[in-house]
Amino acid sequence: MESFLYQASIYLAAAVIAVPIAARLGLGSVLGYLAAGIIIGPALGLVGAETEDLQHFAEFGVVMMLFLIGLELEPRALWDMRHRLLGLGGLQVTLSTLALMGIAMAYGQPWGVALAIGLTLALSSTAIVLQTLAEKGLMQTQGGRSVFSVLLTQDIAVIPILAFLPLLSVVLPVSINPDGSIARASDTDHGGDGHHGPALSLVDGLPAWGVTLVTIGAIAAVIFVGVYLTRPVFRYIHAAHLREMYTALALLIVVSISFLMMLVGLSPALGAFLAGVVLANSEFRHELETDLEPFKGLLLGLFFITVGAGINFALLMSNLWAIISMAVLVILVKMAVLWGLGKAFGLHGRDQWLFALGLAQAGEFGFVLVSFSLQQGVIPQGVAETLLLVIALSMLITPLLFILYDVISKRSAHSGRTHTADDFEDDGPVIIAGIGRFGQIVNRLVVASGHKTVVLDHNPKTIELMRRFGFKGYLGDPTRPDILRRAGLADARVLVVALDDPDAAVALVTYARAQQPDLHIVARAYDRRSVFRLFKAGANDIVREMFDSSLRCGRYVLENMGLSEFEAAEATRVFYEMDRYGVRELAQLWRDDVPTQKNQPYIDRARELQQELEFALAQQADETNKHRA
Repeated sequence: MESFLYQASIYLAAAVIAVPIAARLGLGSVLGYLAAGIIIGPALGLVGAETEDLQHFAEFGVVMMLFLIGLELEPRALWDMRHRLLGLGGLQVTLSTLALMGIAMAYGQPWGVALAIGLTLALSSTAIVLQTLAEKGLMQTQGGRSVFSVLLTQDIAVIPILAFLPLLSVVLPVSINPDGSIARASDTDHGGDGHHGPALSLVDGLPAWGVTLVTIGAIAAVIFVGVYLTRPVFRYIHAAHLREMYTALALLIVVSISFLMMLVGLSPALGAFLAGVVLANSEFRHELETDLEPFKGLLLGLFFITVGAGINFALLMSNLWAIISMAVLVILVKMAVLWGLGKAFGLHGRDQWLFALGLAQAGEFGFVLVSFSLQQGVIPQGVAETLLLVIALSMLITPLLFILYDVISKRSAHSGRTHTADDFEDDGPVIIAGIGRFGQIVNRLVVASGHKTVVLDHNPKTIELMRRFGFKGYLGDPTRPDILRRAGLADARVLVVALDDPDAAVALVTYARAQQPDLHIVARAYDRRSVFRLFKAGANDIVREMFDSSLRCGRYVLENMGLSEFEAAEATRVFYEMDRYGVRELAQLWRDDVPTQKNQPYIDRARELQQELEFALAQQADETNKHRA
């Protein structure tokens, strides 16, 4: 008992310390867990032989993750995305696998082992990439949406890969034991006892057609239970009014389906994913997600810690440059494949670079596939250890790839994009740069009010969609000076900057203000930092993209807390005026080179402004009460 508590304390303390630090550095939680495992394992030697046994338990986190992925993928949504998933995502997995397989064979690996290596390294890091895209506000760009499509395809592809890998064990080279018997690499290298499956099996001793029928029956049972039995069971649990029973039921669903899949010789992850897709349309989906998310996070974190603790640093030090070269080679090969696919699917400029650089690393699913391949005897122990190092190094390089993207993105903001801009047939007093959800509303209002606009956007599909609805728009990068001149900047009265890239928006405002001092510039801002940057760049009116909708939401809350419509509207008006005043005040103290939390004059003034706001609202309430009386 003491040993268990000691080990649990070590693992939890390592995660609590290392993961927040990695997240603050922008490296992502996965690298934080890996670093924690490296520290308590190879670095300090605080954990030992129990790591491998613990890893088998932690792999259940992968099963939960695939169940939750399935819950997010409604069958109808998957069907609607089929072209992008099968086209862009499917080609990325296929071409990357073949390219990396060819390189592995060139290094002398048998084709079966090489194929397993290619499948493992073809996948990218969903955790790191999605987190980075969200932090940088790139998810809604064309490149970001393409990256998401490929990551989704890869997540789905894990299921057939897990089902396919055991078939490759038949091509693994064999060796001879001292007693003269034949031994597979899984026996000689993995050190297992040969009992990887459950003691019970529904398919042992059955003919091939019997195995097929039992397997189909198990899958049909999962679908039947998910469609017809889960709702009555959830209602029965709901009647008990015990919150913990929801958690118990969620765990029961995942554990029992995983066990059933093992009984018929299939991957537990396959069954969990299938059950998730079946339950995606259930009204209890969110309950399942909420109950399982903490277990998934902890078990996955534990899995990555055990991977880090099991990394062979002696092998890394003895082959340091060779392994670094392999990691770089993997990144370059995947970049080349991604660059070609991006070009074929119409990506340009910064979007193409984001697509190629963002997905060039290997991913966390690689650790899962390496562990699974080793258990199934698909790859030898030495190859598995090298693969783990290559995957970890490629993930560590990922932040550098996004830094490179930032550099390229800033340059392309000045040098323009690779597509050819449209010829401008006419001009107007209002130029709208960017025609996403924000710019569309502005354009519709202005046009409907009888004013001519010149709409610019760099996305060909967006412009084509506008034209189909009867609105005129021009293809061109709004940040390019020559495009702005041709759009009529010299004669324009108002410029609306509705770009979703904060850096590009600031660059456009800066250039337009320098060229036309009398031009009225209305700019879209992502947050307060964007407001301050745009203010210093010369924008006249700055609109935070979520501010007005949030203010209206707050007014509804006040009305439902007992205020009349007039009283709520007056409180909203006071808040709006005080906030605008506060932003102007704080803009004088804001510094781009100093983090907000370290700018003490800014913090002090923000506190004073909050007190002034509370006093103004209280005064407004008193005046309203006097009128009532």
